[in-house]
Parts: sequence; structure tokens; C-alpha cells
Amino acid sequence: MAARKALAKEVSASQHVGPMNLARGIFLAGVLAAAAPGAGAQLATEACRLTAPWLPSVAAECASFSVPENRAEPGSDSIKLFVARVPSLNAEPREDPLVIIAGGPGQAATDFYLNTQAAFEQIRRDRDIVLLDQRGTGRSAPLTCPQANAANLENTDVAALPALMQECLADLGADPRFYTTSVAVADLDALRAALGIADWNLYGVSYGTRVAQHYLRRFPQHTRALILDGVAPSDAPLGPDVAIQAQLVLDQILKRCAADAACAASFPNLRAQLTALLTSLEDEAIAVSLPDPLTAAPGTRLLTLEQFTSVIRLLTYSPQTAALLPLLIDAAHAGNFIPVAAQSEMIAGELESALSLPMHNAVVCTEDVPFFPESLPAQLESTYLGTSLVEALSAACSVWPAGMIDADLRAPLKSEHPVLLLSGEADPITPPEYGDRVIAGLTHARHLIGPGQGHGLAVVGCVPRLMREFLEGLEPETLEAACLEREQASPFFLDFTGPSP
Repeated sequence: MAARKALAKEVSASQHVGPMNLARGIFLAGVLAAAAPGAGAQLATEACRLTAPWLPSVAAECASFSVPENRAEPGSDSIKLFVARVPSLNAEPREDPLVIIAGGPGQAATDFYLNTQAAFEQIRRDRDIVLLDQRGTGRSAPLTCPQANAANLENTDVAALPALMQECLADLGADPRFYTTSVAVADLDALRAALGIADWNLYGVSYGTRVAQHYLRRFPQHTRALILDGVAPSDAPLGPDVAIQAQLVLDQILKRCAADAACAASFPNLRAQLTALLTSLEDEAIAVSLPDPLTAAPGTRLLTLEQFTSVIRLLTYSPQTAALLPLLIDAAHAGNFIPVAAQSEMIAGELESALSLPMHNAVVCTEDVPFFPESLPAQLESTYLGTSLVEALSAACSVWPAGMIDADLRAPLKSEHPVLLLSGEADPITPPEYGDRVIAGLTHARHLIGPGQGHGLAVVGCVPRLMREFLEGLEPETLEAACLEREQASPFFLDFTGPSP
């Protein structure tokens, strides 16, 4: 308690934010004060602003602290982790802040928060928001390699991936074996101790739900409650089921268009068009004239089958972007591949900037690919993705070293802690069935499903209020969640001027 008040007093007294801080985006000037074991270390911070292109900046207090890269050897080389505290709107916030854990794996918590800040403003009325860029992401000893990025897993020929990953490893300058979930939860608890917090609440999205579940498993005495958004079961390796779920969601979208009078009239033959496109691109890539988005200089890009299916899969993550799919399919079938190619370019750019591929591999090649079944589900062959994603992950991991993994990481979570689970009905990666699997081991939990919604519910409609009410009362069973039923999928684009009325 005393440490918490001292930290609040210290960070509120620091006001200066110079021009260099703004130019760099985040001013990093904190250090972890030395303390005797068990004495309660204290984190010194400096005022800063979190920034990202096209997004409002956020005032925060920022710091870095050192941890061993190899936690099994405390005397090994250290790395610096970046932490930001976004202060509560209340001058006397509650003592149990909310920690936000990003997905990917490979996304930084600070980047995720800047994109979803509005979802947590109701919680911030009474609680600080704590952001720790997971090791290997953002400003926490980031793992990068110039030869490859996350988009390569989506659109690079599988045969070329092992050599590409070998080049990445050679230039990494770090040991990726120590950038897994098992190590990350220890980092989180080291931060909790450094901040002098007895227990806190955790919000995890997508892969972040795996981290949050394992933190609860490892440190139940320091966990007050969990919010799991886009739930990934601990015992389910992400990969073999992705193509099946992605196909189910695409089928839902096509059926919804067929049932919508305006969409059906504009695009009466979508399934046949899509089948023809997939067959054509499997035979040969398409050369597309596409000007540079920044300079407008003319250029030609090849659109491959892998790039096309990647566009389809990633646009289905959100109902807002899924609303584009009928129009894009129809335009491409008519010979206009520019919109699809432009989407592919934008998605590749977003993946490159948003996700660390080496950190992604550190997790997936340790916690997922080694647990793929020997025989893949027969349904994969009838999906638009086929076995491509599984083959890409397996190829990348064939040369990537497996890392540190706790023996119980993949055990189903069993807990009496309060847990709120959130799923989108049309989530192409973590379907509602995953949430049902996790809640089976929880005795004080509730699973809310958003009709027509995709991956991640935090920003949808009344969900920010429901999350705040859950953290206030810790009674998930009593939440009035009928408001979710009023949220509908976005209307389809009938042309490139915008969605239908």
C-alpha cells in the first residue's frame, strides 16, 4: 500500500515532456531501484506520451526495468522491458489496476492499447491501466530481422520459409528460446512486485488469453480477476483448426449476403465466382498494375493464391472489413484485381509493423507446432485455405529452436477466480467453442457471445461497460448482457462508395 502511494506521488510530480520524447513516441527514462530480496522493489518513472500514426496520443508514466534473458540463470545477460502506466481518472484509484496483454503472438501491449483505448476508458475511471510490452515486442528487447516479417508466413512459398527463417535467426542477436509464454508470466509478476501491487486484474486478447490463463495458473494469489477476449484454450494448438473455422465464418458471410436482398441482387453468384478465382490463382499468379500508395509511381505486383486467401482470412476478423468481401470477390472475378491487391499490400504493411515475427515464432514453435496431430483433419482439404497455414508454420518451425515451456502450460485451466469470457459468433480464429472449453474448468465465470461479431469484443457496443461492471462487482453471473444482442454485423459494401444503407 505504501509503495503504491509512493509510486503514484512520484509519477504525478513528473510533468516534463520534451520534443525529443514526442519524436520518439515514448520517452523511456525509468530504472528499477535496487532492493533486497522480498523488500519490495520500486519502479521509478518519467512522464511520457504513447503515440502511434493517425491515433491520439496518450499521457502516461513510463519506465524500463532489467530482467535476465534466461531466467533459469539469474546471472545471465539482462534485457530491458518497457512498462507504461496510464493513470486512472480518479485521483485515488483502486489498488488493483488492469493489466492489458496483447495478442499475436508478437504484438506490443502499448500498440494494442493505442488502437483500442476507448474500450478501457470506463475501467480507467477508477483503475490505472498497466501496459507491459511482452519481451520481444514493442520496446521490450524487440526481436526483429530485416529479411522477414509476419506477412511472410501468409504469402511466402512454403519451400522458401526454412532458409528465410535461418537467415532471420543468424541476425537476431538474441536467444529466442527465452521469449515464450512461460517466461513472459514471470516477467509480469516481477513487474507486479516492482510496483508493490498485491494483486491485479488481467485482460488478455487472442494469444494474450493464453498468457493471462497461465499467469493465473502460476500466480493465483496475485490475480484478482481475468477478462479473456477471443479465448485460446491452453490445450488447443492454434493451427490445424484455423482453416476449418475460417471456412465456417466465410460461409456465414456468404449466406448472410444471399439472405440480404440488396447484397444478393448485386452479387448473385459469389460462391461460383470465388471458386473460379481460387482455381485460376492456383494455376498462375496475376500481374496487377498498382501505383505506389505514397508516391503514386506506377508499378506492377503479382497477386498469388496465398496473398488472395490471406486477404479473405484477415478481412473476416472484423465485421466491418468482412463487409467488403462480396464486392472484392465480384470485382476480381470481373478482372479488376486492384482492390484485392491493394488490400494485400495494406495488410502486409500492417502485419510488418504490428507483429514481431521472431517473437511469434518463439511462441508458436514451442507451444503449438510441436503439438500438431500426426494426421491433419480431413476437412482441411475442402477449405479455401487448405493445409497452407499448417504447412507454413511447420516449415518455419522446422529450423526454429523450441524454447522454455512449463510442464503445465497446456493443462486446462481450473480456477475459482472470477473470469469473464468474450467471444464473437463469427470469429475465424478463436470461435465461441473455445470459450466453452475454457469455462468448463471455471466455477465463477460467464461466457458472453457477440452475435455477428468477429475476433475481439472489447470495442463492441456495451462491452466496455460490461467489463467495468464485472471488475467492480466480480459477479459475472449477474451482468445484464442483453445489450449485446442489439449489436449487428456491418452492412455490406455494394460499391466502392461505402456500405449499403
